[in-house]
Amino acid sequence: MDRKWISANRLSKEYEIGVKEFVEFAVKNAKDPNRVVCPCLKCCFGKRVREDELEGHLVCNGIDQSYTCWIRHGEKKKGNINFENSSTYASTDFDTDTYEPDRVDEIAKAVEEDLRDCPKMFESLLSDAEKELYNGCTKFTRLSAILKLYNLKASNGWSDKSFTELLTLIKDMLPDDNELPSRTYEAKRILCSIGMSYERIHACPNDCILFRNEYELLKACPKCNVSRYKKKESTPAKVVWYFPIIPRFRRMYRSEEDSKHLTWHADERIRDGMFRHPADSPQWAKIDHEYPEFGIESRNLRLALSTDGMNPHGLQSISHSTWPVILVIYNLPPC
Repeated sequence: MDRKWISANRLSKEYEIGVKEFVEFAVKNAKDPNRVVCPCLKCCFGKRVREDELEGHLVCNGIDQSYTCWIRHGEKKKGNINFENSSTYASTDFDTDTYEPDRVDEIAKAVEEDLRDCPKMFESLLSDAEKELYNGCTKFTRLSAILKLYNLKASNGWSDKSFTELLTLIKDMLPDDNELPSRTYEAKRILCSIGMSYERIHACPNDCILFRNEYELLKACPKCNVSRYKKKESTPAKVVWYFPIIPRFRRMYRSEEDSKHLTWHADERIRDGMFRHPADSPQWAKIDHEYPEFGIESRNLRLALSTDGMNPHGLQSISHSTWPVILVIYNLPPC
């Protein structure tokens, strides 16, 4: 099927015919024709709409021009798994609210693009998503079991030590051929590939540079000539812990619920002159006025950077210098 219409003028006959062909294809392959994922520039795969709404959205808002392989609407991509039709090991048979559908297929689809340059990592993730927790298990895969258990750890504030003890106990309870990791460290390594990772970047003790890019192989700072390491070369003098934000932003917009929250300030905010949210402030309006191309798109993220505990000149009587740097997303609604 020719996809040139995607970049055509929305008022052209070519675009109109292309939209009709896409809607027909999407509805034909949808599990529920009344809940089709919308790829228009406003919904950005974050909403599900009816057939008539889908055509209207694409004509009025346009379509994501990078969406040339319709994997979100049932098209199989050569060399990849068709996640729409793959089996889901979601434990929906439980009567308790603790176990929600694990959405492993959705996670795999979300990280496929991010791991395109790391085929081995994606293959490992895909293998864990398909591997039974133990022989004959139909409710959980290795990945879904780890996700559910780690979610309980995070929700209840369990320490790594207590979580390791729990994993060891559960592993002993399961059949001998089970694939559950026995340590927190192993579980974290598996989850790293779906975006829960971080980078440790060595820094100059005097904060001149970060030892990355062209400085990555240096053993001393090129500006102040101070050693990168302590007495032993295996121990860095100072380390920056960095959590990559771009993959996290992408994942937020791939979640229907999260993407709805990120545009809440434009779609659902009450406008009555009261100051309830940063979007009600004159500073927000000033940004919209000075940068109209940025302000007109409600999906653009507005961020705030904050920190605490800084002691740059050693004025405080503290023996450590841990500086948490926090990035806040202003788009989100109040709690």
